[in-house]
Amino acid sequence: MSKPVIDVIIPAFNEEDSIGKVLQDIPNEWVREVIVCNNGSTDDTAAVAAAGGATVLLQPQKGYGNACLKGMEHIARRPQQERPDIVVFLDADYSDHPEELPQVVQPIIESNYDLVIGSRALGNLEPGSMQPQQIFGNWLATTLIRLIYNYRFTDLGPFRAIKYARLLELDMRDPNFGWTVEMQVKAAKLQFKSTEVPVQYRRRIGVSKVSGTVKGSILAGHKILWTIFKLI
Repeated sequence: MSKPVIDVIIPAFNEEDSIGKVLQDIPNEWVREVIVCNNGSTDDTAAVAAAGGATVLLQPQKGYGNACLKGMEHIARRPQQERPDIVVFLDADYSDHPEELPQVVQPIIESNYDLVIGSRALGNLEPGSMQPQQIFGNWLATTLIRLIYNYRFTDLGPFRAIKYARLLELDMRDPNFGWTVEMQVKAAKLQFKSTEVPVQYRRRIGVSKVSGTVKGSILAGHKILWTIFKLI
């Protein structure tokens, strides 16, 4: 794949302090369009993202998956010949390192992989960047995927790249916390050629809407496990 067309989808909810930094660090020479899906923010996330050069979509229906699906809907409106080769997903809170995008897409470009997960477990975690319940949840989920589907992942990290054609095959549906694990379980079931690359991960700007609260952590953990088992 020579000089692929790459689009980036970033779900964002009240990330006015971080989204500008995320956009600034994305290597523009690698990306055609950055799509920020404003997921019902009550702050200036949309304005900051637009000022940073992103295409801003409004998705008032809350949920991480709903925001990602809005970005996919935008891409699907393009004529067939203008659709991307690769879609990259990353978070808006500046916990990911957007400058690592070339490393994340490299296995697709050079070795024809279908899906690449940026693995925080294999990379460098800044102290405090992941809560203990997140680390345990990732271990449990990826262990279950290995045991049930005989497919090895080490992380459910948000920073990931996938061939657009393969993304469509997954028929993604989850509206919220189960989005990342749904993608990986469906990829395992369809025997996608998948791999992981080590990525860095730092303390996010602001407070997490999921791991930052006990309720959010419990709901996310329940949804992830439910998603793994319902897709068997």
